[in-house]
Amino acid sequence: MTVPGKPSPRLDADAAPFWEACRSHRLQVQRCTACGQVRWPPAFLCPRCHGRDADWVTCSGKGRVYSFVVYHKAFHPAFEGDVPYVVAIVALDEGPCLVSNIVGCDPSRVHCEMPVQVTWEDRPNRITVPLFRPIDG
Repeated sequence: MTVPGKPSPRLDADAAPFWEACRSHRLQVQRCTACGQVRWPPAFLCPRCHGRDADWVTCSGKGRVYSFVVYHKAFHPAFEGDVPYVVAIVALDEGPCLVSNIVGCDPSRVHCEMPVQVTWEDRPNRITVPLFRPIDG
């Protein structure tokens, strides 16, 4: 049986700068140039002030697990070798939240408020996905 590769994120114009930065192992989010609101997901309009101009800022890559679930059955055949795996909402130190995986530790050790740091998974087709690992100590 052939197992397809892990699904790639859907690339669109709003998120293109994010994925381009990921290829360079930099985590970036949008910031409204009018009010300074840092936001994810990217959008053409600021949710706070409705400003239309934004730039991209590099994040520290650090945050905390806000919520998580442990998958004991693969959501997609390409993840069968990863079971059990953790899907989490990570609250970045800069404010926005990302959905990602927690790697580098036993899933039973993951907990809310766990400090994490970005790490990278380079995939085929020039896609690099941000994942998070625990910060020891």
